[in-house]
Amino acid sequence: MKNDKRRLGNSDLNLSRIGFGAWAIGGEWEWGWGSQDDQKSIKTIHKALEMGINWIDTAAIYGLGRSERVVGEALKQTSYKPYIFTKCGLVWDEHKKVGNALHRESVLNEIEASLKRLDVEIIDLYQIHWPNPEGEIEEAFEVMAEIQKTGKIRYLGVSNFSVAQMSRVQKIAEITSLQPPYSLLFPEVEQEILPYCLEQEIGVINYSPMASGLLSGKMDRERIKNLPDDDWRKRNDNYREPRLTRNLALVGILKDIGKRHGVTAGEVAIAWTLLNPAVTSAIVGLRSSDQVDGVIHAGDIILTEQDIQEIETFLK
Repeated sequence: MKNDKRRLGNSDLNLSRIGFGAWAIGGEWEWGWGSQDDQKSIKTIHKALEMGINWIDTAAIYGLGRSERVVGEALKQTSYKPYIFTKCGLVWDEHKKVGNALHRESVLNEIEASLKRLDVEIIDLYQIHWPNPEGEIEEAFEVMAEIQKTGKIRYLGVSNFSVAQMSRVQKIAEITSLQPPYSLLFPEVEQEILPYCLEQEIGVINYSPMASGLLSGKMDRERIKNLPDDDWRKRNDNYREPRLTRNLALVGILKDIGKRHGVTAGEVAIAWTLLNPAVTSAIVGLRSSDQVDGVIHAGDIILTEQDIQEIETFLK
């Protein structure tokens, strides 16, 4: 990966064009990706850092704390110092039942718990995971702004917010970044949200640029059929008919474009999202070292007019 970095919003964080997404390494829980090997996850993080990725995005809820713990353990075993981003707002009880909470006490508890699991003194970017309960987003952002002044958080971000919700919390403190879903299968944020972020100088780190692996080029009907029962994708409409046939046809086009550039279909899918001027960098979920090799050049690809036309003709 070239040493091409972009500044995130109003911060002094200069990010590699792709970041390490740590959702999948959380393993088994309600929205998990099936069983994961922590040592394999740690090796994957180390490989990503060696290849030039300089930020990791996780969340307390991923694996009910497991993802943060694995990231923390990986950091202890390397001299690399990536930026660490995490999130609050999704909580769980002793029965592993997941719920939403953004009230003051909950956010304060979450921040301290994340610092402890990650084993760091400062979180570079702290984000509200979902605007739910919506009536508590101001309360949560006020608490985050208070903690920012103590030095435990460097910058504040939001995830999955609408323009109206962003404008509400902007009255409290500056938003450094938004984390929205954005891919060839989920382009909706192009209409209103991305233009607003560009205008307001809010950085954008989009998640699921490969639609949770569907556009990676490694998914086919057989592999999808054999996904473990505890992999949430088995319940997702994009992995089922009638959408699946269309989605796999799109993957065929991405593969053809990838061949012309000497890259994977997944790298083409990620590169397409990076074309949008509002997007700072893309979050790419990684679970094994070989997956790093299949995405690392996404930020280096220069898609041609022909490439873009082929994709857009299909989408229309």
